Amino acid sequence: MMTRVWYRAFTCFAVFFVTVLIPPAVEGESPDLLLAEKYRQDIDLSAYWVSEKLDGVRAFWDGERLISRGGNAFSTPSWFTAGFPRVALDGELWTGRGRFEKTTSIVARSIPHDGWRQVRYMVFDLPADPDVFDVRLQNLRAVVATSQNEFLAVVVQEKIADHKSLLNKLDEVTLAGGEGLMLHRGDSRYHGGRGMDLLKLKRFDDAEGIVIAHNPGKGKFTGMMGSVTVRTADGITVKIGSGFSDDERKTPPPIGATITFKHQGFTGTGKPRFPVFWRIRDDEPEGGK
Repeated sequence: MMTRVWYRAFTCFAVFFVTVLIPPAVEGESPDLLLAEKYRQDIDLSAYWVSEKLDGVRAFWDGERLISRGGNAFSTPSWFTAGFPRVALDGELWTGRGRFEKTTSIVARSIPHDGWRQVRYMVFDLPADPDVFDVRLQNLRAVVATSQNEFLAVVVQEKIADHKSLLNKLDEVTLAGGEGLMLHRGDSRYHGGRGMDLLKLKRFDDAEGIVIAHNPGKGKFTGMMGSVTVRTADGITVKIGSGFSDDERKTPPPIGATITFKHQGFTGTGKPRFPVFWRIRDDEPEGGK
């Protein structure tokens, strides 16, 4: 009985503590999101929480609207966000493993539609909460529990004892169609930008680049696109010629599009080694790209 009373008291306190109204984000202004660095085996794994890396679309709830990482509002149906807490949330719009393209086709449309019933907003942080992640995670669970919205859920976080067990978990997630794992340092506070407070672990490296050229194909690809040249955020140009279907070669990613590609580490000059096209990163709402 005392446990139930304590839980109700904690839930009320957590909701009161973190539910501080914040000004809604300005349209077109990118939210200052926490970003991940690559996992390193020399970290103290006991300091981190581990969750599945969801293959979805990053979204920031500003207390009133869902905002893309580019700063554009998603056209969500009113019923999708009904009961969402009046506090900032960080998470992913997700429809399931291996369904990134399906997710983007739903959430990028410029008008609300019934396809959003397939989407869940999977949250993993409370950006406005000044406490460390160990406490923020408890507060997040309490806040979401009060919303009673079937489209809102907290990403499962767990502790993993050692590197071998972590790799076993990675294999389990990957074999089931997942993308990888995220590690969140328990004693860290929320901040924008990259750092060792948030790490990602996958079986492959990936990067993004903007398409700056289409290069003609030769041989069996004559008359089609043979490769694209992209420029990464670091200013590195990369030519990518593998990973495309025939249809994608006939209608390649347009100039100016952002694509994601896989690679196997880096060359001595810092260029991605053996780059392979993965997908177009088409996750901004229509009209705001």
